[in-house]
Amino acid sequence: MHSNLPGYWLVYSIRVLAIECIRLAPEYLPFEEGWRMQQELHKKITESQTNKNRQASMIFCEHEPVYTAGARTRSWEMPQNEKVIRVGRGGKITWHGPGQLVGYPILSLGATPDVLRYVRQIEEGLINALQSVGINGFRIAGRSGVWVRNGVSDEKVAAIGVRVQKNVTLHGFALNCSNDLAPFEKIVPCGISDAGVTTISRILKRTITPKEILDSVFNSICSALEYINTCRGNV
Repeated sequence: MHSNLPGYWLVYSIRVLAIECIRLAPEYLPFEEGWRMQQELHKKITESQTNKNRQASMIFCEHEPVYTAGARTRSWEMPQNEKVIRVGRGGKITWHGPGQLVGYPILSLGATPDVLRYVRQIEEGLINALQSVGINGFRIAGRSGVWVRNGVSDEKVAAIGVRVQKNVTLHGFALNCSNDLAPFEKIVPCGISDAGVTTISRILKRTITPKEILDSVFNSICSALEYINTCRGNV
């Protein structure tokens, strides 16, 4: 599957309960290439929604450094003298780059998609993955993503921004593992000005790379999204 893909993809495909794992050489992925792959998978999965063998796929990667702006981003929120790619996901502006594990689940949510529940399940999966390395992540009411407590303040360790088109998801989550936090100083991450950003490595005071936590994230996300198998019966 996907034998023609270049060596910098880490791709996971899920068919009902069977999981096929393809691990390829880890290299930084241009955001535009990742977006093209999302679109290809979205088209394929959209067309398979009425079939018994409906598919769901997940892309995991580390992007080349890039700022992306969600639908609600205002022009004055853009960083100066930096390339920014506008995308159709929810949320505002954020940064992706080396050391950050980005995941794109592409799957059908059924005939009546519950987008909020989907986002909450992604959060649950990430919270469980963080627990595997001894970090207590949590949700904050009214704010998407996964957070940790640093003294008297809250800091975001994982961001989520999704879009659902023709009942099939696009975009996904970004988990800060060992990435540099300096790029976030040029923006107000996700439009939230009263909270900071952190990484797994900073919390644990030791380096944890995306590759090291990849399996835990994948398994936790798959477990959290098991409810979708039931929803699909409504398609």
